[in-house]
Amino acid sequence: MRTSNPALKEEFFRRDPAATASGVMTIQGTTTKSIVLVLLAMFSAAFTWREYLDGNMAILMPAMVVGGLGGFIVAMITIFKPRASPYTGPLYAVLEGILLGALSARFEQRFPGIPMQAVGLTFMVFLALLLVYRTGMIKVTDNFRMGVVAATGGIFLFYLATFILGMFGVSMPLLQGSGLVSIGISLVVVVVASLNLVLDFDFIERGATAGAPKYMEWYGAFGLLVTLVWLYIELLHLLSKLQQRR
Repeated sequence: MRTSNPALKEEFFRRDPAATASGVMTIQGTTTKSIVLVLLAMFSAAFTWREYLDGNMAILMPAMVVGGLGGFIVAMITIFKPRASPYTGPLYAVLEGILLGALSARFEQRFPGIPMQAVGLTFMVFLALLLVYRTGMIKVTDNFRMGVVAATGGIFLFYLATFILGMFGVSMPLLQGSGLVSIGISLVVVVVASLNLVLDFDFIERGATAGAPKYMEWYGAFGLLVTLVWLYIELLHLLSKLQQRR
């Protein structure tokens, strides 16, 4: 039951007789909680977006800092303390919504209409992959998991290297601009992020089958939101690069 999503780890789904005394994880329960987290993220994103529409541009940078840094800290707490996920999961959703609202506003300034396109594409990809997974068209084998995990790890190292080089003033225009190489890389990252959704579906289903503790419904929903946030951000970057080439 391995997954490349750092928020979903196999050991957290193991049956704990003491923890399961109040109930066990179910797919329906996880689905409900996933909807709650997505709605919380959308509502908080709408707040930041509304401030942008009202001309309050000064709020964007603080919102990105608070949402980004706060969301990262809460995510780390949730990953290492999954029992706290019923509380930290909703908080993470709100903070990420604040970040995404501000980030979307920034992209809207340069490329009008792109944020709405990215939102639509994110949900279309999610629904399409959920349908494909439920119909069994994609089989989550060990090789499939290993491939996605390796690709995700490679992307993480690539981002880390880019960040470190940027600190020393080294830029990579071929990778960060709107050239075909840059677009190709963004497209690959979007595909890998999308495939992580398949692993998340499989992992949550296995957790429910194993009778994981009830709080893991919140944790599974949190992990799914992590992937959706990543996918949305990557779609924003891909669409912006395509827009620049028009």
